[in-house]
Amino acid sequence: MSKPDVNRRDFIKKTALAGAAIGLAGPMSIARAAGTNPSDQVTVAVMGGRSRAAVLARTFAQVRGTVVKSVFDVDNRPLAELAESVSERQGRKPETGTDFRRALDDPDIDALVIGAPDFWHTPATIMALQAGKHVYVEKPGSHNPAEAELIVRAQQRYGKVVQMGNQQRSAPESIQAMKDIADGIIGEPYYAKAFYANARDGIGRGKIAPVPDWLDYELWQGPAPRTPYRDNIIHYNWHWFWKWGTGEALNNGTHEYDIARWALGVGHPNRISSTGGRFHFDDDWEFYDVQNINYEFAEGKAINWEGRSANGFPFYGRGRGTTIHGTKGTIMIDRSGYIVYDLDNNEVKRVMDGGDVDHLDTVGGGDMTDLHIHNFAQAITRGEKQNSPIDEGQISVLALHLGNISQYVGRSLNIDPRNGRIIGDSEAMSMWSRSYETGWEPRI
Repeated sequence: MSKPDVNRRDFIKKTALAGAAIGLAGPMSIARAAGTNPSDQVTVAVMGGRSRAAVLARTFAQVRGTVVKSVFDVDNRPLAELAESVSERQGRKPETGTDFRRALDDPDIDALVIGAPDFWHTPATIMALQAGKHVYVEKPGSHNPAEAELIVRAQQRYGKVVQMGNQQRSAPESIQAMKDIADGIIGEPYYAKAFYANARDGIGRGKIAPVPDWLDYELWQGPAPRTPYRDNIIHYNWHWFWKWGTGEALNNGTHEYDIARWALGVGHPNRISSTGGRFHFDDDWEFYDVQNINYEFAEGKAINWEGRSANGFPFYGRGRGTTIHGTKGTIMIDRSGYIVYDLDNNEVKRVMDGGDVDHLDTVGGGDMTDLHIHNFAQAITRGEKQNSPIDEGQISVLALHLGNISQYVGRSLNIDPRNGRIIGDSEAMSMWSRSYETGWEPRI
């Protein structure tokens, strides 16, 4: 069975744009990756079988130059159906199982695709690198600041390709927007507003319960300290607990903050402050359903990220996006494209993909993911420049971790812009790392 083309809408018409921005040679560059030469094919195992991980499995099955050999999930229920879905796309049924570590010993596997919970991202990446595999890891890629440093050091030590799943870095419209900003379309950019609004339900008060027979709870916990199974954690609500998740700031803020930082051309901030709280529901949710984080940079620039998890009233008519403000105008960027305004708020340019995408969809499928995965595969097989190497991605992620810490300790943090480390606050620095289950500590 032949695989479908990897296209963003009207991709052939836009390839000259994308080629100039991300190094594609032209309209035939993706088609040439479709050959059966083994050196042009990346064979992957997918860690996770639900939600975003299922999207990744299906996408790796349909993107030319990649094939899914195996899919693993500690919940065995979705595996049979997902295997059929993958088979429909690539003409080959993947192996399935509950323990992803089988893939690390498989010589046929070139790369591990990690769609497991956040607390698994860095430990699983390090395990894969030590086994000689490349890694595609979903955002945020780390659970805490120490891991944000550790995952970068691991990639540098083992020398494999590690791509973070902030897929908007591969959107042709976003790439063109950055080129326009660099060319001065809004003058000198100095401030960015990143935002996210959704209407999530509460998660109630959980209770200790027997572990379901479909779940390997021991392996699900992996590197996290052991705790009794509770009935309101798995499979999604772990996002809102410090032990396993990273809150909305990293669950979704990663995308828009990263776009803001990319547009302003800044690295680590020198000051961070956060306000907010858990206001909408009285439940077990430990993070914040309202959070407003301010970032100041030594270059005289600033970023604000504002998130609302339980009230979806939109910003500028959008549930998520980023505005970049400069000396000559403003650019609004979201996953559909961008609009440029002058200082009188007149629209001067509009570039949109023309699609109908649910930007608040929690699984995040779509053409950007196709392109991001293709870029990952091309980086492995042809040495193409990565759109989101892990060291670049973790600059954004570290700042968001620090935003959560600022909120928790209730004060601003002074940051060393050379490395992102907290200055002069021992309480805040005590949250730099976490404790691990004995025997599961990530080491390189």
